[in-house]
Amino acid sequence: MATETTTLPRRLLARRLVELREAAKLKSDDAAKLAEIGRQTLWRLENGRTSEVKKPIIRALCRVYEVGEDDVLGLLWLADESRKDGWWQSYSDAIFNVDLFLSLEQAASRISSFQLTLLPGLAQTADYRRAMARNYRPALRAEEIERHIELLAKRQARLTDSTNPLTLEVWLSEAALRHRVGGASVMAAQARHLYELSALPNVSIRVVPLTVEGYLGLETGSFVLLEFPRHLNPSLTQPPVVYIESYAGALYLDKPTELELYQAALSAIEEVALDEPQSRALLQKIEQEYQA
Repeated sequence: MATETTTLPRRLLARRLVELREAAKLKSDDAAKLAEIGRQTLWRLENGRTSEVKKPIIRALCRVYEVGEDDVLGLLWLADESRKDGWWQSYSDAIFNVDLFLSLEQAASRISSFQLTLLPGLAQTADYRRAMARNYRPALRAEEIERHIELLAKRQARLTDSTNPLTLEVWLSEAALRHRVGGASVMAAQARHLYELSALPNVSIRVVPLTVEGYLGLETGSFVLLEFPRHLNPSLTQPPVVYIESYAGALYLDKPTELELYQAALSAIEEVALDEPQSRALLQKIEQEYQA
C-alpha cells in the first residue's frame, strides 16, 4: 500500500509563485526565460506538480520577480516543507510571513467550519473580534487590533463578491453562542449578525443545541474543511484541506483517509444540528436573552 503524503506545502508554494509572477507583470514563458529554466519546469512548479523543489530555481525566480528577503526565506521554507510526509505549522518557528490559512481561504470555493467554543472569523462582528484580540498574549497595541479588524473586513468581503464566489457553511455548538465574548451587548449584536448572515444565499448557519447529549463533534474538536474550484483538467483540481488550529500552531490535513474522516464527521454533525429555520429561531432567542 502506497504511503500517503501531503501536497499542501508545494500547493502553497505554487500559488505564491504565481502571485509573484503576476505582480511582476510577466508571462510564464518570459519568466522561465529570464530565470533560465525550462517552461515545463515553471509550469510544474506553478501547478504544484513536482515533489522535487530545487532551491536554486526558487532563488532564480525570486531574482526575476525582485522579491524581498522575507519572501525568499518563506518560499525556501515551503520548499523544505514540501519534502515532509505530514505538516504542522508552529507559529513560534514558522518564518513564512504570509498567513497560510488566509491564502487557502481566499482560494477556496466552499468552506465548512465547525466550531465548539468560538465563532469563525468569516462570521464575526468587528466588536467580537476586538474583544477576542484584547485577550491575546502577548498583548496587542490598539493599532494592531485595528489591523486585525481591517483584515477581517477584507476576508468577509468574499461573502458578497460575485467575481470570486464563496459558499460558507457554519456549524456551531450552542456553547459558542453562550460564551460572553465582549459582554452581553457584543453578543446580542453578534447573534443578530449571524441571523442576517444566514439570509445570504451562499451562507448556511446550523447550530447544535446544548441539549444534544453527545455527538462526534465533541471528539473531533473544531475544524475547517476547505474545498477548491474544479479545474477544466481534473488532474489539476486541488484536493480539499482540513485546517485545525490550536494555541501553539496549526495542523493541515490533505491525505485522502484524513479527508474522509472529517467529511464523515461533518455528516454526523449535520444529523444532530438544528435545521436552518430552527437555527435562525435560536439565534433570535439568544439575541433577545442578551438584550434582557
